[in-house]
Amino acid sequence: MARGVGQRPHAVVVLARDVPYGATLTEQDLTVGDVALDPTIESIPAEQLEGLVGQVAGATLVVGSVLAPAQVGPAGPPLAGEVLVPLPLEPARMPAGGLTAGDRLLVVDTPAAQAEPPKETPVTLEASVARVGAPDLNGVVVVDLVAAAEDGPALAARAATGRFALVVLPAGEER
Repeated sequence: MARGVGQRPHAVVVLARDVPYGATLTEQDLTVGDVALDPTIESIPAEQLEGLVGQVAGATLVVGSVLAPAQVGPAGPPLAGEVLVPLPLEPARMPAGGLTAGDRLLVVDTPAAQAEPPKETPVTLEASVARVGAPDLNGVVVVDLVAAAEDGPALAARAATGRFALVVLPAGEER
């Protein structure tokens, strides 16, 4: 990082490795780096490193980046007013590019197998990916979705019956 005139390096907390959204921070995730930052860039001083262990990543954190206070918090998903619903995905239901923590999705209600497509617009439930599990022996991956509390029962019913399809929404775009 280039240093500007008058900027002195400060010891700040930096990511030692990638940390997915919703993961609890460990000592191995964090390190200290001396960087010169523009005063408008928020960072966490190195002396606060120990207090970050056990905090939860509020975003996907990338190795080598300076950790900002807004990126961590005391609680992970789900937060107040939210629920966490596990959604099993067979390989054919997983997007080819996979899913990562923080991805925004629409979970679309689908008809029973071999039924005609609905004539009306199907019910959709908005959710975001909190965690993606490892595939089991059959390739099924459990994806933890965070949704509004009022959508939890409907989302759980779709997870239980398998009557859903996923639509991946663009990052950062409001619906």
